[in-house]
Amino acid sequence: MSPQDLAPVDILRVGNILGECILWDWRRDALWWTDIQAKKLHRYDWAHRSLRVMDTPERVASFGFVLGSTQLIAAFESGVALYGADDQSVSWLARPEARAPGERFNDGRVDRHGRFWTGTMLEGGHRAAHGRLYSVGIGGELRCHVSGIRISNGLCQSPDGRRLYFADSPLRRISVYELNALDGTLGPPRLFAETPEGAYPDGAAVDADGCVWSAHWGGGCIVRYTPDGKIDRRLRVPTRQPSCVCFGGPDLELLCVTSAREGLEDSVLSAEPHAGDVFLYRTGIKGLPESEYRS
Repeated sequence: MSPQDLAPVDILRVGNILGECILWDWRRDALWWTDIQAKKLHRYDWAHRSLRVMDTPERVASFGFVLGSTQLIAAFESGVALYGADDQSVSWLARPEARAPGERFNDGRVDRHGRFWTGTMLEGGHRAAHGRLYSVGIGGELRCHVSGIRISNGLCQSPDGRRLYFADSPLRRISVYELNALDGTLGPPRLFAETPEGAYPDGAAVDADGCVWSAHWGGGCIVRYTPDGKIDRRLRVPTRQPSCVCFGGPDLELLCVTSAREGLEDSVLSAEPHAGDVFLYRTGIKGLPESEYRS
């Protein structure tokens, strides 16, 4: 069987509106993800095969784990906070006042040096370039690194933490930046990869070999790129809107994929009954542990 015809070993039938930011919690053997539009955070207990769905006070677009804490660092729609998922406690770190109407936070991830990176986008069908890419450092310092973005997506880092990958989805472009570990600054962007017409780069993750796995929203597939940007393999998924990926399971050998049913017509949903579900694949490739935010 070719990689593109690989079947899921399991499907978590959750029917998310907009499943996103899936992460493996190696400390608790749990798989986390958010349904942005439903204002729900999901935690799947691996040992007991049980799912807990938690309400959130605002839409959570992305999040990361915090060193020495059970809290999350979360990019809510209006800002970034330390968040206790069990008791819904929110300690705001930054809420930018200069956001444009309809601008909300979107994709995010903790880098290998303990910083949280997250970007914004404009909702309401607009594709104006008002989005920005931020980092949140120790103590909650918010720094803007890039502006003029349409939809921030695809944040992930190379295994050594020296390269930051980032996608502006409507442009169908994945860029790579050199990341200065000491001061957290970015070098100039270089084109890493371009996606085909109708396929938009969404959430992404880097494996132990340094290859980038990118969910192609609208393209119905996950694409693995080598570190030099060449396509290594393409994995078809059972819906046209895969949204994010991570490596999970106790051995980090399962590719976990969220998806969305947002914007799909009834006829499409009938043909794609697993739209919005989470897919688990055994690809023969191992991932890396998620980094933790250093508060």
